[in-house]
Amino acid sequence: MTHNAIEIRGLRKTYRGGRNEPEKHALKGVDLDIPAGSIFGLLGPNGAGKSTMINIMAGLVIKTQGAVRIWGFDQDENPRQSRAAIGVMPQELNLDPFFTPRAALEVQAGLYGVPKPQRRSDEILEMVGLSDKAEAYARTLSGGMRRRLLLGKALVHHPQILVLDEPTAGVDIELRQMLWTNIRKLNAERGMTIILTTHYLEEAEEMCDEIAIINHGELVTRDSTANLLGQIDSKCMVIEPVSKPDRLPTLDGVEVTLRNNGALALTYQARAISAEDVLGAVRQAGIAIADVKTEQADLEDVFLKLTKSK
Repeated sequence: MTHNAIEIRGLRKTYRGGRNEPEKHALKGVDLDIPAGSIFGLLGPNGAGKSTMINIMAGLVIKTQGAVRIWGFDQDENPRQSRAAIGVMPQELNLDPFFTPRAALEVQAGLYGVPKPQRRSDEILEMVGLSDKAEAYARTLSGGMRRRLLLGKALVHHPQILVLDEPTAGVDIELRQMLWTNIRKLNAERGMTIILTTHYLEEAEEMCDEIAIINHGELVTRDSTANLLGQIDSKCMVIEPVSKPDRLPTLDGVEVTLRNNGALALTYQARAISAEDVLGAVRQAGIAIADVKTEQADLEDVFLKLTKSK
């Protein structure tokens, strides 16, 4: 076992432009380490370079420049070993419609050279909730079931690293919970490293130990989820008034919003304004306070702050 599951140095990917079109620099010299055994979030807006990086790690896209090590194996020197160490659940539902789930897993295992005695097709089908559909043609499966099957295919060769590319995009709450239960189980019981890309920032906030944010092919930041949330200086004080206020409090640097439930949300920068100043403005407006609480910044705040200037 290596200290880092994945090590990336100077990773660049440039796509040639068409006639009268410039080259596209999808990745611009990215350096990134992903610790073994972690649940790691890879975030960024559409076109940021996330999928290109994942496809390079999986050996599906040839990099322009740089070095990638997967579970200690250099991609260029040990391509087969590096591919065997990683499983990818793609965003696209690319399944053969005439294969049953069991057959799809068996074929995938064969492609990776897994001997028949070591295959765990039925175990994987049970884990992803497809045991009762084992012999149904893939074309008859619902979208959610097909996504479960993609997860199963990514696990057939016992990878140390599992990459999930937008795994819950467009799925219902029940399937999302099933997926995350399985992901946590794989990470906790097998020590599997999980790499997640998602547009659901609350999902990354809940699931990920560490997060890297990519924008325009560059690494904007990489830190623990807790530290990223700590970067936001903005505070929000929520006041529940005894009765509907006649007027809203005013104070330079404080944004006041009246919520649908009648509560007042006062947002301010903690380094410039104290909580006591905010409460003073509320009292000066003649507002009697029934309850008060503070709300912490969430990952969306961090994401917007870090990407808006890029």
